[in-house]
Parts: sequence; structure tokens; C-alpha cells
Amino acid sequence: MNRKNRNEISLFVALMFAFILLNSCKKSDSVTTQGSYPIDSKVLTTVDRTIVPVPVPVWPVAVQSYEISKFSQYGFGVWQYGGGLKYQKRLDLMPANYANSTVTKSARLLNYFTMSDIHITDKESPAEGIFFGLIGVTISAYSPIMLYTTHVLDATVQTINALHKQKQFDFGIALGDICNNTQYNELRWFIDVLDGKNINPDSGVKDDPIAGPHNDYQDEYTAAGLDHTIKWYATLGNHDHFWMGTNPMNDYIRKVLVSDSILKMGNIFISGGFSRRDYYMGVVDGTTPYGSIIGAGPVATTTPITVAKDQNRRSLSISDWMNEFFSSTTLPQGHGFNQADAAKGFACYTFEPSTTIPIKVIVLDDTQREDDKDLGGFGHGSLDQVRYDWLVSELDKGQAEGKLMIIGAHIPIGVESATSYLGWSSQAAITEAGLIAKLNTYPNLLLWMSGHRHLNTVTPFKSPDPTHPELGFWEVETCSLREFPQEFRTFEIIRNTDNTISIITTDVDPSVKDGSFAAKSRSYAIAAGQIFKMSIVPSYNAELVKQLTPAMQNKIQNLGIPISK
Repeated sequence: MNRKNRNEISLFVALMFAFILLNSCKKSDSVTTQGSYPIDSKVLTTVDRTIVPVPVPVWPVAVQSYEISKFSQYGFGVWQYGGGLKYQKRLDLMPANYANSTVTKSARLLNYFTMSDIHITDKESPAEGIFFGLIGVTISAYSPIMLYTTHVLDATVQTINALHKQKQFDFGIALGDICNNTQYNELRWFIDVLDGKNINPDSGVKDDPIAGPHNDYQDEYTAAGLDHTIKWYATLGNHDHFWMGTNPMNDYIRKVLVSDSILKMGNIFISGGFSRRDYYMGVVDGTTPYGSIIGAGPVATTTPITVAKDQNRRSLSISDWMNEFFSSTTLPQGHGFNQADAAKGFACYTFEPSTTIPIKVIVLDDTQREDDKDLGGFGHGSLDQVRYDWLVSELDKGQAEGKLMIIGAHIPIGVESATSYLGWSSQAAITEAGLIAKLNTYPNLLLWMSGHRHLNTVTPFKSPDPTHPELGFWEVETCSLREFPQEFRTFEIIRNTDNTISIITTDVDPSVKDGSFAAKSRSYAIAAGQIFKMSIVPSYNAELVKQLTPAMQNKIQNLGIPISK
């Protein structure tokens, strides 16, 4: 055989091998994407349409939140589309004589999204607080959407990707309570969904309530993953480092998390209850189609049960929690955190989304410390002197450098009474009034954004000096992806023709495909809210106008992406 023939044969073999490999890859890809749960092809915001729960036709009905199989029978969890929600233009911070009838939007400085209170939940964890939900005390302890928290996040990510194609996001940020109960596997599921990894939402031993793939809440699937051109950041919440967001972890709970025993707890809503062992908290039976609750009830009359152990349920310290963000394939590395601060458990940082737009984002940990005094729970806002001094230093630098500033924190300020479990801690080194007064000294502060209360509230903090309206700032809360309406928010920072700033904030319902697990989750979230008789959290879209100093007006007057008329 001559050299030419040998070369031709070698080329043929190489081409055949490449063809086989290519087809193998295609087959592999088809298998990989089979586990994904696609969203509705129509992706809209609440400007276009809203989700409207249908009232339960007959009430009262003796249906409990865990009796999922009865929901449809009695009309729980039904919803329909309603009309769109217009933007409410808010001029609360502007002078009384401000006239804006001829002012139009000139350029976009920034476009980003927030999500909050995702509460990724290991439903089979033996150390949840399910019992308190079963007896109707709080929906935070048990809701049937616990079965689908990763699926809701996956649908949210796909919705964000679709909106990104329409108008590119500069970044996104999760505003805390990423985990439900401090667990390693909960945080890994969150990061892996955003990274687009294979998700096994099952813990302990592998369960398959309904035979076959991709047809029950325990089945593995491949998450779509956030568009890798979008940088995303994270904020620490109280659920990320306290047991169920309420109390510091102790050795007993840490041991239960990785054991085969069900957590025993007293009534945590009375003094000393956290240290008692009166009730089994119960657990979701992952072998059942609707996630039946087992092993819950008074210790004296309930037969103890065991569950499959799982070391991935271990509780994370703040340092461990922060370090986990470095194990991610999306950007930026560490998602805002740096390893030096992680070693200290200092969960505050700053970043600048654009090299051409003078905007600085300050991410602040305003949760309580583990050694704080127990004031009926650890869900309060708080700053110690170290975090406050850091915040003031960053605000001072941003102001001196002529940068507009946004603060992202888990817990809002100025919206709860002093006695509220969700309010500011009376034991904090820095009082809430003192913090707000200090913030009102920075004319370049645009916005405080937060979660925690699962609401869509907008609050103005007016300037204490009417002659300097630029000292006012806005607060915008993002509701939860757990409880209805399960929305995230988008924010556009707009320069107007008079060089004022408009913050345009829009609620977005994750786009769900009929019959998908994300659609089931929406139905279950509505049903749980109806059973617990919770008020519906209304969506709220707004244009929030902010005055700038003459110096900042001059600095930004030619910046941004022009907005076509």
C-alpha cells in the first residue's frame, strides 16, 4: 500500500472517529438536558400581567397545609392571569415645588435584578421546625412548597436569562436567606442551580415516589444555569446562620442534622422553649408523592422514628458559608466575598458594576451575631461597631470619589416597630434612628435594598433638611421566592433630562410552564397562604425619583446608554 493510500485511509478513519464522537456528544447533550424543566415560552413582567389567586369557593373547609392531595378537590391554590400593573411615580424625596412635566428619561446607567428569601430547603432534614407549621403557628415552619424550592429557583434563573436577552443585566444579587436552615446541601443546591449543574434535590437515601425519571420532586435534573455573562453576588441572611432563622445553632442541633434522629424542641415562642425537648419536629417522607409528614408530635405520645443519615446536612458557620461561594463556575470568583474576610466571618464587601458609570454597591451584613442577647428570636436587624465603622468608611469613600451608592442588606430599616421580631435590635451597638440619621448625610446614597419581610414595600427616607432634598434616599424590599407571590425584582437606574435619577423597579413572576414543578409550587404557595389566612402580598412597580447634587449632575450628564424616545 503506497503512502497516498495509507494517508487517505488514515484521514477516513479520523473523520469517522470524529463523526462518532460528535454524535456521541450530541447524544450525551440530549441526555444532559433531558432533566431540565423548561419555562413558559412567554416571559413577561408584572407590567404586562399579574398572578391573581382565585378565592376558595367554599369556606371554611377543614383542610390542613400538609393535606396536599385535597387542595384541588376544595379549590385551594387556583390562580389566573390578571391585568398588568403600571409604575407608580414617586416624588416623595423631591422638593414640594418640583415640576417634572417636561422631564423625560435620557440614559440608562445600570440594569440589575434582586432575588431574596429563596429558602432552599432540605425537606428531609431531621432538624427542621415542621411541627410548628402543622399546628398552624407559622407558615415559615412548614409549607408544601418545601418540595420544590430548587425548581422555583431554576424557573427564576431561566426567566432572568430570557429578560437578559431583551435587555442585558449588569449583575444580580441574592439578598439573603439563601438557605432555610444553615445546611451545606441547601447552599450547594443554590450555587449549583445558578451554575447549571446536575441537581439531586433528595437527601439521605435515594427516593423515587413515582416510578420513572423527571416526574416527581425527588428526581435528578439538570439546571439551566444563569447566563454566564451575568455576574451575581450574595448577601448573608438570618436563616443562613441561625437555626430556622431564629436561634444560634448548638451542639445538640448540629448532631441531629447529621444523625438518624428527629429533632426534639420545646415551644420556641415562649421563654426557655428553645432548650426544651417537648415535641418531635417531624420530617417529610420523601418516598410519598405528596411528601407526607411523619414523626411529628408530643414526645410523650409520639413513637420515635429514624431517618437516613446524610453528612451533607451539616450546619455551616458564617465562615464556611462564605467560603462555599468560591466553589462555583460562574462569576465573579467568590461572588463578592474574599477569603480573608471569610476567615473572620465578616460578610460585608463592595463592588462596582461598571468601569464607566460611577456607581458603587455596598453589601452589608446587618443580621444579629450569635452572641447577641436573645430578644425573643434572632431575626432582628443589628450592626456592631465594627460593621458600622466599615459601612461609614465605605460611604465616606464613595461620597469623596463622586460615586452614586446603593446598599444591599438582608434586613430593612425603619419599617418595623421597636418590639417587632422583624425590627431592629434594641441591643444593637448602633440604634436604628442613629443609622438612618447617618445615612441621611450622604447625598450620593440612592437606595437601600433588602428582603427579610417577604414584602414588596417601598419606603422613602426624606432629607432632614428641606433645602437639601438630595440627602433623601429610598428603600426597596424584595419579596420571597418561597411564599406567594414568589417574585424577584429588576432595577433600572436612569438619568433623566434634568439630571435627576429615576430608580425603576419592577416585580417579576417566574415564568412557569403548565404542569411543571415550578407551576405546582405556585399553586401550593397560594394554597398554603389561603390555609394560613395570610394577606396577599401585592406586587408593586414604581419609578422613584432622586435629586442629585450639582457636582453629581455634572459628572453623569453624558453617561449611560441612551434611551430611545
